[in-house]
Amino acid sequence: MSTTVLPSYDEVVERYEPVIGLETHVELGTNTKMFCGCPTDFGGEPNTRVCPVCLGLPGSLPVANKAAIEATIRIGLALNCSIASWCRFARKNYFYPDMPKNFQISQYDEPLCVDGYLDVEVDGELVRIGIERVHLEEDTGKTLHVGGATGRIHGATESLVDYNRAGIPLVEIVTKPIPGTGAQAPMVARAYVTELRDVIRSLDVSDVRMEEGSLRCDVNTSLNPVGATEWGTRTETKNVNSLRSVERAVRSEMLRQASVLDAGGRITQETRHFHEDTGDTTSGRSKETATDYRYFPEPDLVPLAPDAAWVAELKAALPELPRVHRKRLQEQWGLSDLDMQSVLNAGAVELIEQTVAAGTTPAGARKWWLGELSRRANETGVELAAVGATPAQVAELQGLVDAGKLNDKLARTVLDRVLAGEGSPTQIMTARGLEVVSDTGALTAAVDEAIAANPAIADKIRDGKVAAAGALVGAVMKTTRGQADAKTVRELILSRLGVEG
Repeated sequence: MSTTVLPSYDEVVERYEPVIGLETHVELGTNTKMFCGCPTDFGGEPNTRVCPVCLGLPGSLPVANKAAIEATIRIGLALNCSIASWCRFARKNYFYPDMPKNFQISQYDEPLCVDGYLDVEVDGELVRIGIERVHLEEDTGKTLHVGGATGRIHGATESLVDYNRAGIPLVEIVTKPIPGTGAQAPMVARAYVTELRDVIRSLDVSDVRMEEGSLRCDVNTSLNPVGATEWGTRTETKNVNSLRSVERAVRSEMLRQASVLDAGGRITQETRHFHEDTGDTTSGRSKETATDYRYFPEPDLVPLAPDAAWVAELKAALPELPRVHRKRLQEQWGLSDLDMQSVLNAGAVELIEQTVAAGTTPAGARKWWLGELSRRANETGVELAAVGATPAQVAELQGLVDAGKLNDKLARTVLDRVLAGEGSPTQIMTARGLEVVSDTGALTAAVDEAIAANPAIADKIRDGKVAAAGALVGAVMKTTRGQADAKTVRELILSRLGVEG
């Protein structure tokens, strides 16, 4: 059995030019499905959120969801798209084991939004990502393959189908091909999906939770030799479900395709599966063309003709977009471009903003989210927002530090218990007796004990070497298990030794 030796990433970008493209699917947060009145909330017993329409039973007729149409137009406007004055739905025919009617109602040659762009920042440089189309369709159901080792159909003994998700409004956002990014291609892909997620969240049309599938990304990647006039054959890595994995999927495909091309092989146009555990992709199926899907106009739905005045109203009511919002926050928080980039890279902008709103300073909020909490998120492999502490809890913790009730060491101990689910910082501090001791009466005995145990150090302090007091402060902190107020202890030591600080 031979093992393929992949080239280094530097070798790949020296010889090849990557071209990427992203197709992002967003489940809208409407109350009901796209063409019927079934609820859309996540979870529930399988096949309980269905009706004759989303099951495709004979005689049932779809009716378009106005709220979904409005949300799609707002997304298109936020992405600088032109909104169609007239468009229509189409049937996309394909073998859909997770669609009971075995076709999907989508849009084909006449999408709702076209020709937009989204600006993203990568390493301080602005990259404009062209948006080809934003169209509206219905989501598929969900299959579960059991009895195998991989969770995929190959090797499974049976497959189960849950139609609860079938028919939920789904917006597909397709970029134009993105050439010219070179070695930064994986980072550009991640930055785009990150910024797109923030834009959609700001519009309040979806919770864009990748872990629940309400934001899913297909990553297209191709390579062509540097200087070539034609682009290479692309592959489509399906349903990449985290921001980190978007970056990894592009990098993995660049390495794999380069190794195939280096060996004189040809890239097959196909879908591929990304594996979170290894960071590799494996072959899925050959990629169909539009002809294979046999699109034709949906006969049961009338065309859409959004009123121009209504579109203008929606545009005027758009919220402050994330890039503008971040710039304003940066000025309010007094951060340099580098500091703000660190906040952005950590995914902490919204968390810090909410923590400040809960009553602490920007510096206090940044200290925890970019320090201890980021470290813990990295150790456990979760997004920062899922680490286990809320902005309100972080603000309360920093408030206890600011009030002198906790020092940083004790605060980290309290944070441990917060993350363990023991309660609020104040409750934990009180229940575990972790509050800083600043009462001079309670500390005097510990100070006298430290002086008596370290006569040489005490003599140095009496001789004017005040800096030596740090050793005695450390001894008192050890005796009090870190609960003494260091400033108070130092003042007591100098006072007991008759030295002015």
